[in-house]
This record gives sequence, C-alpha cells and structure tokens, in this order.
Amino acid sequence: MANYRRGRINDEMQKELAMVLREVKDPRVKDAFISVTAVDVTPDLKFAKVYYSAMMGDKKEVAAGLKSSAGYIRRQIAQRLNLRMTPELTFIEDHSIAHGAHISKLLNSIEISEEDPEDENGENGETNV
Repeated sequence: MANYRRGRINDEMQKELAMVLREVKDPRVKDAFISVTAVDVTPDLKFAKVYYSAMMGDKKEVAAGLKSSAGYIRRQIAQRLNLRMTPELTFIEDHSIAHGAHISKLLNSIEISEEDPEDENGENGETNV
C-alpha cells in the first residue's frame, strides 16, 4: 500500500477520533478535554497508535477511561470510515504539547542585553578587517 494512502487514513482517523471522543460518555474521558495529536496506522491496517493530550484530569484515570472505551470508539470509527478492516486502537499519551510549552517558557525567560557600541569595534576602538 502506498504511503500517501496511509497518510490519508491517518488524517481521517485523527479527525473522526476527535469527533468520537466528544461523544464518549465515560466521565474520565468526557471531562478531560482530550485532543488527538496524531494517529499512526500500521501498513496492514490492523493496529493504530493514537497519540493524545489531556488538559485536565488525572493522567492514569484518562488512560484507563480511553482503554475501557476503546471498543465503543473502534465501533464508531468502523461506522464512519469505509475501511476493509478497522484497526485495533492503542492510546499513547503525547507529551509534545507540554514539552513545547516548557521550551517556550525557557525561551521567554532569556534576557537579551544590548552591547555597548564601543565594544563592537574591539577593545581599543580599532576596527578589525
């Protein structure tokens, strides 16, 4: 199977998972404000890794809620997408958003000091050519 087809399936699964997660009635999932950051489907379409980020709630409880509702989510994906096989979902927490926020915080904390104009030409005021 071509890579561009897998890429399209990954994108469509990500969109549909985002919509299905809004409909899950499990309070561990419903109240956690989960966003799907990426989906990686194997070439044979039997398995899919779903990378997610949760803004609220206990991380272990959210993972348990997603694992317990995986069957419902898979059934909804099967109804919405016209695939020969619906992949088995594995949920993996994605730390990239938190990592990006940490890097942004570090970059914002850097203070840039302006150099004196006299120091640009060297120590004795001579120009270096």
